[in-house]
Amino acid sequence: MGERSNIRPETAVYEGGRMTETAPAMGLAAPSKSLFARAVGVIFAPKDTYADIAARPRILGALVLIWFIVTAVSTTFSSTELGKRLALEQTISYMEGFGMQVSDEMYNQMETRMMNQGPIPSLVATAVIMPLAAAIMAGIVLAVFTAILGGDAKYKQVYAIVVYSGFLLALQTLFVYPMFYLKESMASPTSLAVFLPFLDESSFAGRLAGAVDLFRLWWIVNLSIGIGVLYKRRTQPIVWSLLAVYAVIAIVIAAAGAALSGV
Repeated sequence: MGERSNIRPETAVYEGGRMTETAPAMGLAAPSKSLFARAVGVIFAPKDTYADIAARPRILGALVLIWFIVTAVSTTFSSTELGKRLALEQTISYMEGFGMQVSDEMYNQMETRMMNQGPIPSLVATAVIMPLAAAIMAGIVLAVFTAILGGDAKYKQVYAIVVYSGFLLALQTLFVYPMFYLKESMASPTSLAVFLPFLDESSFAGRLAGAVDLFRLWWIVNLSIGIGVLYKRRTQPIVWSLLAVYAVIAIVIAAAGAALSGV
């Protein structure tokens, strides 16, 4: 009898009459997803995509692409006359909402500065703030969830998860800025306040509804999936813990605004 082969038929191919193992049987890893595939996958197939990101935490390309999307949309909007006017009105509204008095002289100075300001300061600020904010958040996530869940997650992996979750916030930018332009208002079209128009915007309830953003809730769920994949834990408890933190922050902001405005 001839020598018996240990290669399984389903893992073999014939080359020149010889039977050899295929790549999966030889233990070769599947190729990593491209940047574009990851950007789309984070939104539509987050679990599998975050597994790929955790295995190969490449960050720079995602940071650059998210920065480009956000700044391209926001700069295009703010370069228009309407965008500049709405930005000024929103700034004044925030200041007055927290009890600050805006004099005519202050208003004129702010108007002159905002109308003449070019896009460079905003582009630079976003390029600095965005990766820094993601780095800080990644540090907090690593410290808290490693202490609670254990595991051997690395900072670079957590940072990558946080950065890639930012594609949902970039998607929000693509949605809200055209809405700002069409409605001629910078009131968030994705906040809970949209569904509760009868609430006084300056009241605690109105401010709380305005502080709850539907895209942010989606982002929290999405980020929780990434954390769960990285730490090999169920997503649901992570979602509820992050939602609780978000709720506390929203309540504090709404209460502070209502108290300072005297409502």
